[in-house]
Amino acid sequence: MASEETKFSNEWGKIRDLVFQVIDLDLIEQLKNEPNKILREIQTIIRDIVNSGNAYITADESNILAGMICDEVIGYGPIDSLMKDESVNDILVNGPFSIYVERGGILSKTDKFFISERQLLDIARRLVNKVGKNIDEAHPLVDSRMPDGSRLNVVIPPIAIDGTSMSIRKFGTGRRTFHDLIKYGSLNEDMANFLVIAARCRMNIIVSGGTGSGKTTMLNALSGFIGEHERTITLEDAAELRLQQDHVLRMETKSGGEDGRGRVTMQDLLVNALRMRPDRIILGECRGEEAFEMLQAMNTGHNGSMSTLHANTARDALSRLESMIIMAQSELPIVAIRHYIASSVNFIIQVSRLPDGQRKVMSITEVIGLESENIVTHDVFKFKIHDERNEQGKIQGEFVCNGLIKRSALYESAQYYDMSDVLEKLMFNAAGINI
Repeated sequence: MASEETKFSNEWGKIRDLVFQVIDLDLIEQLKNEPNKILREIQTIIRDIVNSGNAYITADESNILAGMICDEVIGYGPIDSLMKDESVNDILVNGPFSIYVERGGILSKTDKFFISERQLLDIARRLVNKVGKNIDEAHPLVDSRMPDGSRLNVVIPPIAIDGTSMSIRKFGTGRRTFHDLIKYGSLNEDMANFLVIAARCRMNIIVSGGTGSGKTTMLNALSGFIGEHERTITLEDAAELRLQQDHVLRMETKSGGEDGRGRVTMQDLLVNALRMRPDRIILGECRGEEAFEMLQAMNTGHNGSMSTLHANTARDALSRLESMIIMAQSELPIVAIRHYIASSVNFIIQVSRLPDGQRKVMSITEVIGLESENIVTHDVFKFKIHDERNEQGKIQGEFVCNGLIKRSALYESAQYYDMSDVLEKLMFNAAGINI
């Protein structure tokens, strides 16, 4: 590995630019499936540049630089291997010399770096162009979905002060099930069985949590228990949901042109989805005025609808819903809004990424109703954190079941779907409290 002084110097960047001035791109295209030949071609060009006196680097540095340019020619430079690494969930580039990854919920800095800001900007533009967009000083922000489903966000100077920034949320190759989540300790078997019953009994569910906490993973796991005979419509900003049922219609928002023409918002999709005879609507993320239409869907015969939203607790999720509905229907009194929420949402699943990287279901909360102008909730399950950590420094805790209360909507629905005996047995075993 080159020294820090060499890494941050302009010499490597100058050589890289000279290589691209003389390299035969047609030859590279012919050799795209033979990386060793491409590497030897680049090594020869660098050697000629050094011998001509236009630049000076050592033989070891020359080999490293040739490898980095080869990675850029056939892929995406230093992030190419990270994009292929299945253990990496997020790639975060903060300028050319600072690349972080997230593995298992923990952020760590890698030893990888770009040759120069110019190389980083060129690779960022290639990624943006691949999704049919452009980025320049007039339009320095791009947020889009890559062909494999990964989320891409790019910010370039002058907005990004320390150099081009890229954030890539990789699209997982596998679909997590409740069995996986139990194995990882995200929830226990009783909680998983409870959520299976709630999904099959068509409860309206909100999955709440912070960025990277596992909201979409939970939504995917829940969707596995939607009936095959049901028509399900999914609405997303970036298509991440992967339902296994046959009768699924997927829709995605669309950003407009420079004048905004052609833009299709989540609210537009929701309004249209209500006209498409759905049994259930699954909203990838609720973040604005579409909250009103989402609750309308939940409250007008589309039982079993689901969505995610950003919030730190179940109570905060309800407050966010209030705020988003006010954005759309500012004339509605707060009591009417709360009544609307309480009559639409049945359960809130709160997921969190703990400081040690673990992802946990912190609570499964039922929305009971409205009393004295306040929404009443009840934690059916809750993760109770212990004071001490284990030998590996991991946070310890236990999942506690508080049982269902008599007026639970799930009990009534379970009777309708002939699952009341299963539910009663589950709750008795989980909490020692019969419903």
